[in-house]
Amino acid sequence: MLPQFTKIIKRLADKHPELRQKLLTAKIDKTPEKYMETVVKTALMGVTAILILVFLFFSKNHNFALIFFGSLFVSGILLYQINFKVVDIAIIKRGKDIDREVLFAGRFLLIKLNSGQPLINAIVDASKSFGVANKYFKEIVRDIDLGTPLEVAIENAANYSASTRFKKILFNINNAIKIGIDARKSLSSILDEIANEQLIEIQRYGKKLNSLTMFYMLMAIILPSLGMTMAVVIASMLPNLGSMTGILFWLFGAGIVIINIIFINLFRGARPNVNI
Repeated sequence: MLPQFTKIIKRLADKHPELRQKLLTAKIDKTPEKYMETVVKTALMGVTAILILVFLFFSKNHNFALIFFGSLFVSGILLYQINFKVVDIAIIKRGKDIDREVLFAGRFLLIKLNSGQPLINAIVDASKSFGVANKYFKEIVRDIDLGTPLEVAIENAANYSASTRFKKILFNINNAIKIGIDARKSLSSILDEIANEQLIEIQRYGKKLNSLTMFYMLMAIILPSLGMTMAVVIASMLPNLGSMTGILFWLFGAGIVIINIIFINLFRGARPNVNI
């Protein structure tokens, strides 16, 4: 690698001191410098592909230089930002995965503790259970197997947790261990709090669903039906537009498909990140 390129990568990595924390939270096994190198290289490849297309389609245009350098500037910034956000997307996805099962994982631990098992045994059993949450407990068990004390392993897992709710559970357990109180009471109270939060999210989803359903009925059913009827009537009254009836049908069909795709994504985005 060229020394100048290495210096640029190092400077970019130094501008983002939070990147190391993000990479550990996202469980991306790269140093900040290696991650920035991947970001820059991917952006450069994308910019090169765009500039080749610009040259093929606009090389004969009298504003070619303006289009070329404009595309270079805009695509460079956009592709760099998009590639840099990969770590944030990974954190969000990781957080959503654990949030779906955080309540069940916490209750599993509580049941094990109530049955008389030590905390470390409960965590080991949780790491062997089914579901998404077990891999997060496996990380704690792995640190313990490598010689890390239980309190430090739980604290590290909390510090680098992508889920705020899972972080709450781990912090409460760790505080109970440090203070020397019964971890079951602390865990039970935080699980009740999380359950109430999820219940509120579900209630909000119900209200939001009613509004989305109303807009869906209006935009995807009523307006297209009225629009199609009016278009057919107008086309039948004007002979010159009769040949365009088929095109109108295709346009309305494509519009309805696009509207349905948009609303499907809206419904998915509005759904609370819990197992209902």
